[in-house]
Order: sequence, then structure tokens, then C-alpha cells
Amino acid sequence: MVPATEALQSAKESLCATARWCYAQGWAPATSGNFSVRVDGRILVTASGLDKGTLTPAGLLEVDLSGAVQTPGVKPSAETALHLVLYRARPDAGAILHVHTVWNTLISARFAPRGYVPIEGYEILKGLSGVTTHAHIERVPILENSQDYDELSRKLGDALEANPNAHGVLLSRHGLYTWGQSVAEARRHLEALEFLFQVEERRLLAGQPETLIDL
Repeated sequence: MVPATEALQSAKESLCATARWCYAQGWAPATSGNFSVRVDGRILVTASGLDKGTLTPAGLLEVDLSGAVQTPGVKPSAETALHLVLYRARPDAGAILHVHTVWNTLISARFAPRGYVPIEGYEILKGLSGVTTHAHIERVPILENSQDYDELSRKLGDALEANPNAHGVLLSRHGLYTWGQSVAEARRHLEALEFLFQVEERRLLAGQPETLIDL
């Protein structure tokens, strides 16, 4: 069995490598985005205002599920509260990735009135945990963006309860939250969803009709 400290260090390094990879894709521009990992009940999340292109484990701070900071002298991101909502609602989640991309920004704005992005019929859907067929319908909830994180946390909790099979949640004109049992699984979900958002938005920009899926 891998010692707890070794497992935690490995997860932290994997999370930072993924954050740097996201920055290289243009998915965490400026100091945007935030990333976290949970190992044996310990939660490490990116500190506020960091350049994700140069992130190292020193840029992670520890919080508990109530939001109390366990790392003195470091400021957490305001969006840490949303990570904690996700960890409480998804007990199996071991990592959460939050990115700001061109495609998730556009598609979240387009479908905001509907309240979710429906995606069906693509082979890459099988990159999402538990999905075994391209005929799967993925419903990605969309929440209105807000700087009131108490209210946003409540709405996120409601969305997660109402959509137990969702692999991600969008904030309108803001970005995507996705998660997985490990950093690797969360990254796989991120890649799959971002590919799907781009395909769908490009299709719609080309003048093809919106899907009539109504879940």
C-alpha cells in the first residue's frame, strides 16, 4: 500500500501538471480557473490569483469540508466554496477541474435559457465514466454566473441533486466544472466534454438546428 503522504504528494503533482496542461491549451487564461484534489479526506485547492501555467504543489492550500483553511497565510479562491459543494455532493470525487474556454463560454451562453446543454450521438461520450454507448444523452446543467457564492453554492447543490448522472456543470459565460475519482479521470472528462462543446457549437455556428432533446 502506498503511504498516505506519498499518495498525497503524487496527487498534488498530478493536479499541478494537469493545471499547467490546461493553461497550455488556453483553457485557464490569465489567472483564471481553479483545481483541487482530495486524498484520504484532505482537500488541496489552488490558491487565489495564481498563474496556472507555472503551478507547483507550493501553490496549493489545504481546506476542510467546512471551508476552514488549514494552510496559514494563504488566500483561497472565492470559488473554493463550489469545490466543497461538489465534494460533499459527490463523495467519490477525488479531483475537480474548473476551466474557462472559448467553447464552453459560447455554448453555456447559447443554452442558458434552456438551463442545460444536451449532447447525444457522439462516440466520444464513451470517454465519460459509466457511459457505454454513443446513444447516451449527456445533460450538462447551466447555472447563471454570480459573485454571490453563498447563493451560487446553493444553486450548485440543487443542480447536482437534480442531475445525479451529470459529469459536469457550466456557469453561463464563465466556465466548466468537472470531476472524477482521480485527477486522470477528471482530466478525461474535461477533454471529452470540451471536445463535445466545440463540436456542438461549431455545428450550430454553421447554421445547423439545435437538438430537440428535452429531458
